[in-house]
Amino acid sequence: MRGYGQFCPVAQALEVLGERWTLLVVRELFSGSHRFNEIHRGVPLMSPTLLSQRLRRLQRAGIVERGPAGDYLLTGAGRELWPVVEGLGVWGQRWARAEIRREHLDPSMLMWDMRRRIDLDAIPARRTVIELRFRGVERGHAVWWLLLDRANVDVCLSDPGFGVDLLVDADLRTMIMVWMGDVPLTDALRAGRVVVTGTPALERAFPRWLRLSVLAGVERPGSAARPALGTG
Repeated sequence: MRGYGQFCPVAQALEVLGERWTLLVVRELFSGSHRFNEIHRGVPLMSPTLLSQRLRRLQRAGIVERGPAGDYLLTGAGRELWPVVEGLGVWGQRWARAEIRREHLDPSMLMWDMRRRIDLDAIPARRTVIELRFRGVERGHAVWWLLLDRANVDVCLSDPGFGVDLLVDADLRTMIMVWMGDVPLTDALRAGRVVVTGTPALERAFPRWLRLSVLAGVERPGSAARPALGTG
């Protein structure tokens, strides 16, 4: 990336952080992804080669360092970027999300984000398997599994073989809208855009397990800016 030729600190910061994908890599590190494959799952359209380049660039800039296990960790300088990343997220949720376009319908990004937001204190004490089937998928896998226990949540692309406790059949666009706080899950269930099948107790409990995106509660400038349920 060519420099801006300015002594302005904003320009110099952008020389480090303004390249395509760089701040999304930093976002993944703040979200708890530290292994290369974990980071890549949060930016699935980024090539592994480019991800390696960006991580090396962040290391040279003193924003990322390698841990003793080979993982990627934010340095003190990197951790100071949190208000920047958070502020961009809040601004984007408030002003940049007027619609969900076809290129935004990414089930892998949704699943990786959901994995991080399951309320482990609310799920059953025993292992629980959720199968998710998405309608309207044009890119990526349409069927996923979440393997839940009180210690961890795993995302699987193949049946983990323990039996399915809950089946969630959902329109992908609607599930993203639910996730981002555009539409209450209860409305999506009532409209049949999301259908949950399992024992009555687990069906009732499912909405409590799913904490929404950390940005779902950001206030926006009016209901007209929010995508409408069932569009597209």
